[in-house]
This record gives sequence, C-alpha cells and structure tokens, in this order.
Amino acid sequence: MHTTKILAALTMATTAVTLTACADPTTNSATGAQSNVAASSNTTAYDVSQIPTDTDTAASSNTAAYDVSQIPTDPTIAALVPEEVKKRGTLRNGASTGYAPAEYMATDGQTPVGYDIDINKALAKVMGLKEGSTHHAEFPTIIPALGTKFDVGLSSFTITSEREQQVNMVSYLNVGSAWGVATGNPKNFDTSNPCGTTVAVQTGTAQETYAEELSKQCEADGKEKITVMPHELQTDIATKIISGQYDATLADSTVIGYTAAGSDGKIEQLGETFESAPQGIAINKDDAELTEAVQKAMQYLMDNGYLKDILGHYGAQDAALTTAELNPATTE
Repeated sequence: MHTTKILAALTMATTAVTLTACADPTTNSATGAQSNVAASSNTTAYDVSQIPTDTDTAASSNTAAYDVSQIPTDPTIAALVPEEVKKRGTLRNGASTGYAPAEYMATDGQTPVGYDIDINKALAKVMGLKEGSTHHAEFPTIIPALGTKFDVGLSSFTITSEREQQVNMVSYLNVGSAWGVATGNPKNFDTSNPCGTTVAVQTGTAQETYAEELSKQCEADGKEKITVMPHELQTDIATKIISGQYDATLADSTVIGYTAAGSDGKIEQLGETFESAPQGIAINKDDAELTEAVQKAMQYLMDNGYLKDILGHYGAQDAALTTAELNPATTE
C-alpha cells in the first residue's frame, strides 16, 4: 500500500535504515512459487497447520469469530441510524476477502472471517441492528458500491487524501511493517543492520520491494547483500523461521502479530512497528447520518475496550486506535 513511501525512504538510506512499508491488500500475494526447502534432519518440524495465511483459500479452521453477543446496544447511537438501515436490520459490509487476519475466507471457502468481519458485527450490535453481514467484493469495486450494495467498507482501506475525496473515512486502526523472528532471536538479527542475512517476505508485497532495494543499498555500502526469500504463504515462512533456515521475516505488523499468536510461542515481533498509516471504514460521502452513527459506534467500541479485544483475538491488538476520527488529515 505504501510502495512510494518505501522508495522515498530508500533515497535517504544509510547504514541504519529506516523502514517504510506496509502491504497492499489489493495485491495478490498468491502469485509467487512456493519454496519446499526441507528442514534439517535434526530439527523437529513445527506444525503450522493452525497458522492462517493471507490467501483466499487457506484459513485456520479453529479461529472462531469473536463473540459479539456481549456487546450492548447504545440507544443514543441507535437513534442516529438511518431509517432504511434500521428497517433492513443489517449493516452490509463489502470486503476483499484475501487478506488475513483482517478479512479472508474460512476453510469452507464461502464464509468471510477476520477482524474486520467481527468489527462490522460489533458495530451493528452497538447500533441496535440484528446483524452485520460481510460479502466478498473485488477491492476496486467496494467504494463505488457504497450506498447501494454496501453500507460500509471494512477492508483494510488505508486512509488517503484521494479516498477522502470519494468517501467518508472513519479511522480505527494504525498498521505498519514489522520484523518477525524465532522467539529469543537465536540468529541475533539486527533490525538496524540486516545486511548479510536471509529475510523472508510475502510475494507481491511492498515489503518484498523494500527488501530488494535494501539489499542493493547494502551492496552499495560495501556490505553483503540480503538474501530475499519470497513466499506465497505465510505458513511456509513461519516454518522456516522456526527451523532456523531464515533469519527474519518482514510483513505487515498485523500479519506478524497474527503469525506470532498462532505459533505457540515460537515466533515473536522484533522491535517496534514502523511507518504506520491509519486505516478507516469507508462510508458513502452523501450519507451523513450513517457516517455519524458509524463514527460514534466505533468510538464506543474503542472506549469500552471491545475494539482492542477483537483485534487481540487475531494477535493485532497493538493496531487499535483510541479515537475514531472522521476524515483525518493525511500526507498521502
């Protein structure tokens, strides 16, 4: 999502490089070939069958949806909901379901799951509606369908000035990039000097572009290049990080958090999340009533700890914002 930021930062790169990447949910990360390098014979393979990936076909079967039944309706907020939405009783969300842990398909290939799906259900509860439903849509088609097919778009939308010209955006997350390593950092990976290491990335992400450019910078500085290992699946990366084949992985902070949460304590984030950018709920620009209701409902989820709880269910609790801002200022 932030490839331009990455390339701009690269022009300023020094020995200690500042990272500036975040994956784009519109990017199809299922285009690269998988690597089948075997783990060493004396290393017990870690069972990664329960770590969800960001493909649209492989999701964890044991990641149950967050239980929103405990979330009460706020009568004041419910009164703000437009009559058409009240009568329907459903808050309709459009999402491109190929981006775990935010939005992806369950193992049945038909049921959308992920924290954005749960957040939509939680918003519906606060707003006094019967349910929050999510239907898959290709990413570029979501915004044009707001106000007709969909009420909201919760689909990892980074807030940009261009999008704010098209729709209203209510901020709720801050997502950046992060490094992941085997717990305890047995390879002694140094985030300020990754030259000479082996780094795994997901194919097609901005992090892959950045890692390749960072490797070139290492060579320009007279250091060893980074061996960049692209993979289609996050599960492949997790296996090789745990077995010691790779030094580190670079991905969206939410992806790293989710992978760590599903690794039985074998993977951890190293260092802080960097170059974070806010994500927002997209709402039709002309629907002031629904916009106000969604903004206040999101603020309710924040104030009462529900947003952080939902994100924590997917290992992404650190991404939660504390203020649901309408159309915040942005540099993009």
